[in-house]
Amino acid sequence: MSHLAILCVRNEAAFLLEWLAHHRAVGFDNFLIFSNDCQDGTDAMLDRLDAMGIVTHIRNDGPYDKAGIQFTALKAAAKHSLTRKAKWILPLDVDEFVNIHCGDHTLEALHAAIPDATAITLTWRLFGAAAQVRYKDAPVLDTFTRAAPAVLYWPWRASMFKTLYRNDGIYKKPGVHRPRDSNDSRMAKARWFDGNGAPLPEQFVKNRIFSNFGKDNYGLVQLNHYPLGAMESFVLKADRGRAVHSDDMLGLDYWVERNFNTDEDISVQSLATPRAAHHAELMADETLATLHARAVAWRKSRFDTLMQQEPFRALFGRLMMTPPSQPVSQQAAQFMIKHANLGRARRKTAP
Repeated sequence: MSHLAILCVRNEAAFLLEWLAHHRAVGFDNFLIFSNDCQDGTDAMLDRLDAMGIVTHIRNDGPYDKAGIQFTALKAAAKHSLTRKAKWILPLDVDEFVNIHCGDHTLEALHAAIPDATAITLTWRLFGAAAQVRYKDAPVLDTFTRAAPAVLYWPWRASMFKTLYRNDGIYKKPGVHRPRDSNDSRMAKARWFDGNGAPLPEQFVKNRIFSNFGKDNYGLVQLNHYPLGAMESFVLKADRGRAVHSDDMLGLDYWVERNFNTDEDISVQSLATPRAAHHAELMADETLATLHARAVAWRKSRFDTLMQQEPFRALFGRLMMTPPSQPVSQQAAQFMIKHANLGRARRKTAP
C-alpha cells in the first residue's frame, strides 16, 4: 500500500534525517519534499536523497501564490505523478512526527484498526521546550519528552490536526490540515474518523481543522508536534518565518501557546529500534553525514549572528524569562470562547 508524505522545508537539514528515518519506520514509502531559499544545505541534502531514490525533491523557488510558499508547493504537489499514484496522502511539517499506538505502531496497523476510514484526523500533541536553552545535535524525539496534557481546553490551535486521507477521488488536492477541492458527487462515500477510531460528523468531512476540546483524541494515533525546540532553535525559527507566511516573525505569543511541559510522553519510542536502523543507514552515506554536520555548524553560527541583532537578542532574553505554559481550566476556556464569539458577533454587526 503506497503512503505518500508531502513536506515543505527551509533550513531544516539538521533535523531532516531523523524525521525521514522515523517516517520510513512508520511505513511511508514515498516522500515528496519541497525546499525553498535554503542557506544551511537542506536543498543539497535533498538532492542527495533524491539521487539515492529515497525522496523526490522539488525546489520551490517561486514565484509564489498570494496565499504563501506552502500553498504554492501543495498546488504543485496536487499535479505531481507521486500524488496521483498514492493510495494514502499526509502533508506534514518537519517538526511533526506520526505516533501510532496500536498493533506494531505502523500505518498498516492503523488501517487495520480503522478499516472503513477514508480520512483519519491526527491531532497535534504539543511538546514543549523542556527547559532546553542551547541547541544540541541530538534526536528531537529523545530530547523533548514533555508535552501538553492529553485533555486540553485552550488554546484552540493545540487541537489542530493533519489528515491522513485515502486518495480515492473524494478530494482532488492536498491541503495543509485537510484535503481540499472535494468532489461533490463522491462526498457521500467520505468516512472520517478521529484518533480514537470514532466516526466524525459531517462538519469534519467539509471544513473542520481542529478536534473537539475537552477530550483525549489520542487513543490510536496522535501527531507529536515539536514547534519550539530549544530556545536557540526557536530564535532561528523566528528568523526563518512562518511556514505559511514567511514574512511573519514569530514572537512570545507563539511560544507561550505551545510551550507545554506538564506530562511526560515517550510513546513515540515504540519505533526507536527501526528508526535508529534507518537513521544509521542514512548517516552511513558520507555525503549525507557531511551535509548534516555542516547544517549543525550553520545553526550554531547563525544563532551567534542573530545575537548581534535586535529584535532577536531581545526575543532570546524574553524566552529565558518566560515560564512554561500551564493548561487553561475548562471554566476559564469557556469564558474565553464565549467572549471570542461575542467579539466576532460585534464585528459582524458593526456599521
